[in-house]
Amino acid sequence: MLVTLENVPFILLALLGAYYLVPYLQRSHLRDIPAPSFAAFTNFWLLLQARQGHKFQRVDDLHKKHGKLVRISPTQVSIADDQAIQSIYGHGNGFLKADFYDAFVSIRRGLFNTRDRAEHTRKRKTVSHTFSAKSIGQFEQYIHGNIEEFVKQWQKLSDLQGNPKTGYASLDALNWFNFLAFDIIGDLAFGAPFGMLEKGQDIAEMRMHPKDPPKYVAAVEVLNRRGEVSATLGCMPSLIPFAKYIPDKFFSEGLQAVENLAGIAIARVNERTKPEVIANNTRVDLLARLMEGKDGNGNNLGGPELTAEALTQLIAGSDTTSNTACAILYWCMSTPGVIPKLHKVLDEGIPKDMEVPTHAMVKDLPYLQWVIWETMRIHSTSAMGLPREIPRGAPLSSSLDTPSRPATSSQCPATPSTAQRRSGDLTPSSSSPSAGAPSASPPAKRPPSSPLATDPAHVSVAMSLRWNSSS
Repeated sequence: MLVTLENVPFILLALLGAYYLVPYLQRSHLRDIPAPSFAAFTNFWLLLQARQGHKFQRVDDLHKKHGKLVRISPTQVSIADDQAIQSIYGHGNGFLKADFYDAFVSIRRGLFNTRDRAEHTRKRKTVSHTFSAKSIGQFEQYIHGNIEEFVKQWQKLSDLQGNPKTGYASLDALNWFNFLAFDIIGDLAFGAPFGMLEKGQDIAEMRMHPKDPPKYVAAVEVLNRRGEVSATLGCMPSLIPFAKYIPDKFFSEGLQAVENLAGIAIARVNERTKPEVIANNTRVDLLARLMEGKDGNGNNLGGPELTAEALTQLIAGSDTTSNTACAILYWCMSTPGVIPKLHKVLDEGIPKDMEVPTHAMVKDLPYLQWVIWETMRIHSTSAMGLPREIPRGAPLSSSLDTPSRPATSSQCPATPSTAQRRSGDLTPSSSSPSAGAPSASPPAKRPPSSPLATDPAHVSVAMSLRWNSSS
């Protein structure tokens, strides 16, 4: 065939078509799984949904329409089946993290985003003792102190800004739950709170290098932007090296947020690891436990790895806690009958002269536990599935009649899809916290993964609701 200037455009068009069509034809084992528009041919559909902030909703809509299996990219299948959760996410099942996680690497790979099995095992052993029941019990004093500051600030707002007619002040609870969560995780992961509760502001120190002069950024905003851009680029990892050149400030600002968040961790770890601070330290917190960890050669963790792991704790324990705590407050306030009953239960379990209960006082209150379970059932803290690579021939779930699908990435939501969570008699409009009670629901209706009994939400929701009733 003679190549001329006239037919070059047609040749390029044909090559482009072949680039997308040939792989599609080669993946015949996925062709029977329903997919929206052009999602079976390119990752761009998934990238677009994430960029617009609609990914979780679009995937949920697809499951409502097509059932448990939906193809959302050329090589990725979304699975909405709680029986598949253990198969996919269970430790040692052979499902490795997909390249989606490459978009979350900052400083260096940490426990969350490492994809190497041996490295993950080493890191998991390093932090496993950090979250033992004994260790977590030692953390409570720091959590308790921050919640006391939280109560103090809300009481101050009520006194200074309260409406004379109602006696109450209006405030944005999510902002304050963000301040609380950041100060708690800052206290645990870096040795001191960020001071957001005391200042009533979203502000944190950052340094790109330990010896750089300090700068100050809005940490909550930085975390949100970082999460959004990383989750978007994870849908098309091949774009990661070129993201800074994309003419969309969403990406440029998001990548800057990634650097700023790393800078926050660098500044805090640098301060905590100064020789004079270490010499006088008597704290038993997350960072102290991490500093006891060893690297692959049996040596103490180096600065970059220690900082990366501390950053992992900051990311994992901040907005997840604040969003869940705020959701608990919202659903309690908007569901008739819950507040009076919860007040009664908390008043019976907590001494009248104590504004902030200890974890021991509230951890065994069934109704409070049901409130938390029910909120987490209808409000997913992380609404996106985290992709895993399916090993050849691996069974997913007895409820899924699926053939072996080699070289395929799978994502299974960390909780059942919205369509499943709202089925039967457990719809939000008629939800009752007692629906989450083990004795009140069959095993299939129980939360697939229970919240940690040591989650600060236990204490903070008990504190905020009980304190509100006595003010």
